[in-house]
Amino acid sequence: MVVAGLWGGMLADAFDRRRVLIVTGIVSWVSILGIVTMAVFEATLGASHVPLWPLYVLTTLTTMASTISQATRSAVIPRILPAELVSRASALNGISIGLQVTIGPALAGVLVATVGFPATFAVDAILFTVGFLGIVTLPKLAPLASAVRPGLESLRDGLGYLRTAPNVRMSFIVDIIAMTFGRPIVLYPAIGAVVIGGGPVTVGILTAATAVGSFLASLFSGPVQHIHRHGVAVGRAITVYGAFIALFGVVIALTQFGVFGPAGTVDDPRVLALVIAAVALAGSGASDEVSAIFRSTILLTAAPDDMRGRLQGVFTVVVGGGPRVGDLYAGLLASAAVLWFPPLLGGLVIVAAITVLVRLSPGFRAYDSRHPTA
Repeated sequence: MVVAGLWGGMLADAFDRRRVLIVTGIVSWVSILGIVTMAVFEATLGASHVPLWPLYVLTTLTTMASTISQATRSAVIPRILPAELVSRASALNGISIGLQVTIGPALAGVLVATVGFPATFAVDAILFTVGFLGIVTLPKLAPLASAVRPGLESLRDGLGYLRTAPNVRMSFIVDIIAMTFGRPIVLYPAIGAVVIGGGPVTVGILTAATAVGSFLASLFSGPVQHIHRHGVAVGRAITVYGAFIALFGVVIALTQFGVFGPAGTVDDPRVLALVIAAVALAGSGASDEVSAIFRSTILLTAAPDDMRGRLQGVFTVVVGGGPRVGDLYAGLLASAAVLWFPPLLGGLVIVAAITVLVRLSPGFRAYDSRHPTA
């Protein structure tokens, strides 16, 4: 994702974006058909007769093509919509991602259990074919200015632009802080096993809660069109996000201290603790989605068209790398201390850091979407 994100951003700025989407779409589709073929061979010949390495190759190709496509799709939005609709497009994108995260895996699980892997992957290929029609019907989206061919010079230009764009740069910085200190996902299995209890069911509920919050925030995001102080909105949304993460830490601490009764077991979870923890995570998902809508809008409207692809590539690196740093932070700190300490400390760090950064960035605080400035 990191390599493909940077490379895809350069491709989106150098070539016709419609053509980039078509090529990456074909690569993804062929890769999915390859996985369907492998699943059929496995079902008919047996796993021992099917090598595993092609699966790694095909899934890597699919991931890279999808990453390049996503960076390019985002860069396309300001070219086909007026500026005042970009924030609403970002909200619709949040709904789409929410459905992918919640309904997609659930549907896949049901299909695998009922009709098997070959048919499940075949459904994926058919749905992808339908989605491909949306790409084909786009108009030509050639670069508006002279383009720098993909390479080190193009990458240096993109990174150099960030040094001159404090508002866009700040949108990345606050997101990195939120993802580094507010990602307790790696703790869910331990929480489900030895704190709240419930095992895999608890892990599933906690994981889904964040996605449900994000989806609901996107679904009821109509008022975003009336908010123009996007810098202030981002700061407040991430501050609320930090508060919800801290609340999650408090719930885990109270559970470990026995406030909700003895520690839960796989068969006897602490239901009240689970409900409050899920609500806190749903709140974090909702506030994070609000932040994402405004951050994405700043990125898409303040940056010039010839930089949008590369900035989306950098955004992919942030989104791909930030959560992994957050996983490391939560895992190491939980190992050194207790399970509730990483989210509690992380939430408080987010609140304090965002408050200070926004206070020290008057330009970001004054950002007005009606007069976007990078």
